Amino acid sequence: MPNRVTTARATTPHRPGAAPRRPGAARPAPAAVALALAGLLASAGCSGGSSTGSPAAGAVTAVPAALSPSASGPSASATLLSPSPTTPSSPSGTLAGPTALPLTPDVTARLDTAVQRVLTEASVPGVIVNLSTPQGEYLKAFGVSDKVAGTAMVTGLNMRIGSETKTFTVTGLLRLVDQGKAGLDDPIGKYVSGVPNGDTITLRQLSDMRSGLFSYTQDEDFVTALQADPQRSFTPDQLLAYAFKHPVNFAPGAEFDYSNTNTVLIGKVIEKLGGRPLGEFLKKEVFDPADLGRTVFPTTNAFPQPHSQGYTNQTADGTIADATDWNPSWGWAAGAMISDQADMKKWAKVLATGTLLTPQTQAQRLQPQPSAVPDTWYGLGVFYNHGWIGHNGSLPGYQTVVVYLPSAQASLVVLLNTDIPYKGSAPSTLFAKAITEVVSPGNVYDLPAAPAGGDEPSATADASVSTSVTPPVPSTA
Repeated sequence: MPNRVTTARATTPHRPGAAPRRPGAARPAPAAVALALAGLLASAGCSGGSSTGSPAAGAVTAVPAALSPSASGPSASATLLSPSPTTPSSPSGTLAGPTALPLTPDVTARLDTAVQRVLTEASVPGVIVNLSTPQGEYLKAFGVSDKVAGTAMVTGLNMRIGSETKTFTVTGLLRLVDQGKAGLDDPIGKYVSGVPNGDTITLRQLSDMRSGLFSYTQDEDFVTALQADPQRSFTPDQLLAYAFKHPVNFAPGAEFDYSNTNTVLIGKVIEKLGGRPLGEFLKKEVFDPADLGRTVFPTTNAFPQPHSQGYTNQTADGTIADATDWNPSWGWAAGAMISDQADMKKWAKVLATGTLLTPQTQAQRLQPQPSAVPDTWYGLGVFYNHGWIGHNGSLPGYQTVVVYLPSAQASLVVLLNTDIPYKGSAPSTLFAKAITEVVSPGNVYDLPAAPAGGDEPSATADASVSTSVTPPVPSTA
């Protein structure tokens, strides 16, 4: 959501909270793009077209278990579909079984060193890290939650999760599909009028970011309005109006392009078919069944206590500001949610294993499409990155990575209180990469920095897929 705005069509995911660049502007605009993939890995860039390689699904060495990489294809027993390693349109690599590796003082020390190094180099105020496997768990907090008061970061704090919200919104839609109330190949025009190409864009294409619809977070008028008043409340229809005044970027299904507009439309469909406000529907159909007692969908800037302060440079003049109480309504179904480490740990596994969906629907969710980011693929509201399944998120002041490695039954949660890039990379990606280099060298999470231009507010936007709310595939909201 930097306040830099680009007029060119974005082809890479943005980080939740990142805004497009305006010609001549030197700084990122507030949270515009952050919601995008915030969704995906916060610092990866993505664009239409196919990828030249497939995601490696090799083994993982997780604290305290290690998976040894395998050269063969994914196992049928894994939640992942098991495409042939030679098929360019599917993830490849075998999911090997974990090899016991005690969580020794040496492994813990290496993780401590890796996390502290990123914290210092990237000038991140504070971070919470949780790596969990059937054999053990690493859970620690580093740095401070409040720079002014000097309060130490601790586990259990509520955090804004940006594009992780997309995983919940799409899950809500898939619950409706399982209930027979919607079909993935239904055109969006069946439920929402006035959508460009609404008679041909399907709910599936909205979910896997292949609709071609312009992302409202890249609209200059939206960015100006958001920067002028970060406390402003936006309605879903207002957000869509910013998007619909632009022509579509390509024909439905022709390319991949991370767009927050897609998820806002899915939210509208859920409200229409679910018969209640989106937040209420998600609580009943997703939060409660998944036992997520600390996860909320806010309708104002209210932030449950205890929470960390959040710091961003997505301001009109590029100075660092405390964005803790900025109104997340502009992210709505694409990036407004709040949660904590314990709930995100549960959610990582639920999302990847599909316990809330029928096997048939989960199989469709995990049928990935290639993006332009090496080893990164996008399914229905989820991405694959080197064997990890999940999403990243980014909103002004906060970033997340919530992923699961089926081969190791390992979940990784990274929550931090800044979205300020470091040398063009999202700090959330830097943490996840450093951690997985230690515990799963065969499956190192990594989203490359987004190139200049595109629909991110700046070259530093998380290619996330807002990469946070922006994915590779994903991330930006």
